[in-house]
This record gives sequence, C-alpha cells and structure tokens, in this order.
Amino acid sequence: MNISHRQTSIAFAVAGAGIATYSAMDVVMKGLALELGAYNAMLWRSMISVLLAGILFLWRRPAWPNRAVLRLHVWRGFIISIMAFLFFWGLKYLPVAEAIGLSFIAPLMALYLAKVLLHEQIGKQAVMASMIGLVGAVVIIAGRLGGDYTEEIGRGIAAILVSAVLYAYNLILQRQQALVAGPAEIAFFQNCTVITLYSCLAPFWAVVPSATVIPALALAAGLGFVSLLMISWAYARATASTLIPVEYSAFIWAALFGWLVFGETVTTATLIGTVLIVIGCLIASRQKTDYVDHVETTVV
Repeated sequence: MNISHRQTSIAFAVAGAGIATYSAMDVVMKGLALELGAYNAMLWRSMISVLLAGILFLWRRPAWPNRAVLRLHVWRGFIISIMAFLFFWGLKYLPVAEAIGLSFIAPLMALYLAKVLLHEQIGKQAVMASMIGLVGAVVIIAGRLGGDYTEEIGRGIAAILVSAVLYAYNLILQRQQALVAGPAEIAFFQNCTVITLYSCLAPFWAVVPSATVIPALALAAGLGFVSLLMISWAYARATASTLIPVEYSAFIWAALFGWLVFGETVTTATLIGTVLIVIGCLIASRQKTDYVDHVETTVV
C-alpha cells in the first residue's frame, strides 16, 4: 500500500469514527429536543460547545483567519444553523434510524456537487459505492414508511428531507473549510455563528434549562465537538467524493443507539439495508485518491 492510499484509508477510518460519534450525539439530542424543544437543545448545546472549541482554539494562539476564510466559516455556520434545527425538529417525530435513512439522499447529492463545485473527479468505485448505499437506504425507508402516519410525522419527514438537501451542500463546504483551517478553528467559528443566529430568537424562544438536563447537554456538546474534530481532520486529507459514502454508516449506529436508548426496533428491511450500506462503504474505502494537505491549498 503506497503512502497516498494509506493516508486515504486512515482518513476514511477517522471519518467513520466521527460519524459514529455524531450518531451518538443525535440520540442524546433527540432526548433533549423532546424535553426542551429543538431550538433550546441547539442553543444550549452550542453554548457549551463554543467553550470547548474556544479553549482549544485560543490555547494554541493561532493567527486570526483572513477575510475569505472567515466568510467561509460564517457561511457554513449559517447553513448548519438551519440544517441542524430542521433535523432535530423532525427527529422528535421519527425513529432515529428512520430519520438517518431519509437523510441518506445527502451523500448522493453531495457526491455530484463535489464535481460541480470542487471540480473533483468522481471515480467509478465512489459512484458504485454511493449507488449501493442509496439502494440500502431505499430498502430501509420502504420498510419503515409503510403504514399510517400522522400529520406531525409527515411534517417531520419534510423537515428532515429539507435538512438533507442543506446537509449535501454542507458536505461540500466542509471539504472547502477543512482545506484552509484546522479542526479547532472550524469548531470555534461554527459554534460562534450558530450562537449568534440563535441568540436573535432568544427573547422569544429561549428557556433556561433545569439542572437535571445539564449533563445531557454537556454530553451532546462533547460528542458533537469530538465528531467535528475527527471529520474535519479527515476531510483535510481525502477528497469529498471518497469520504461521502462513509456517511451511510450512520444508519448502523442510529439503529443500534435508537434500539438501546428508545427501544426502537430493527426490522428485516433495516438489516438488509444496513448490509448494503456496509458494502458500499467498503467499496469506497478501496478507492485510490491523491493525498491532499490542507496547508497547500487556498480558498477559491
């Protein structure tokens, strides 16, 4: 195995670990959204996250990002603010695994956005991996969406689908951001942007959480922060088209954590779809791409 391929494989594994950590955070956030509402869960989690990121970022005494990089930080933070709110609001009405299954339209869309916006070459293995992963998601969704649904569940599905579209664009921004900034810087400015935007609605929606939910908020913040560091590190070292298929592995963790925490059952369709997703990720991990070092790249 050459250095380039080994570096890509490591980045793929780190991104996979980041997705698992993020899935655990999703489960914690579902509980918080049910108790506090999606807005307050996001607001107070971001308050803790920005402290964690700020300590790590400022401790290293980095140079302040230039205007172009700062603009990218703020823009991605804006997209994430809307995307995350819609996802966690929809998650209140759907099982975690089902919500993740619906969001799987994002990696497929992002794969082709990477070609349009980042001018990346899409290898045959990446396309095949995404198609297999998408088929797995369709199998899961078909099995989960059969039956009667209330109007609230319908709105939840719509919210998650819109969030998925924004997430596809976020994956591209994530790649651009990782090429010009370190993980701690990304985490700090992302959470600063989220807090700034959400604070504008604080007079109308903010509610001070009780002491009993502080540990859950801290756990969600910690999991989200660690996940962001790992995924940002990975996206600085491999192309978006290589790493995007690993997003499909989120379903495996969502099904597991949803079952453990909320007692959400895993159906036969879920198991079949998960196998297809794993196959897609394994195919993607074998794609050979050039090593990319973020210090040698500038914002476009």
